[in-house]
Amino acid sequence: MKALDVLAAVLVIVGGLNWGLFGAFHFDLVAAVLGDYSALSRVVYVLVGLSAVYQALTLKSMQRRWHAQPVTVAR
Repeated sequence: MKALDVLAAVLVIVGGLNWGLFGAFHFDLVAAVLGDYSALSRVVYVLVGLSAVYQALTLKSMQRRWHAQPVTVAR
């Protein structure tokens, strides 16, 4: 489950950076990298949106899971 949390967080960050670039410079990074309105770019947009919904719905449970596990230090 932690891997899904990290993936969702990365996709939300990608979406936030993309919106920031679009708002500031009218530059769509996803479209520039993957093609304007290509099937792959649309998949990324959908995954970013689903990740935001996931993050919103699971915020409290993620906090409990991440804080409940002890931190180990490699020696």
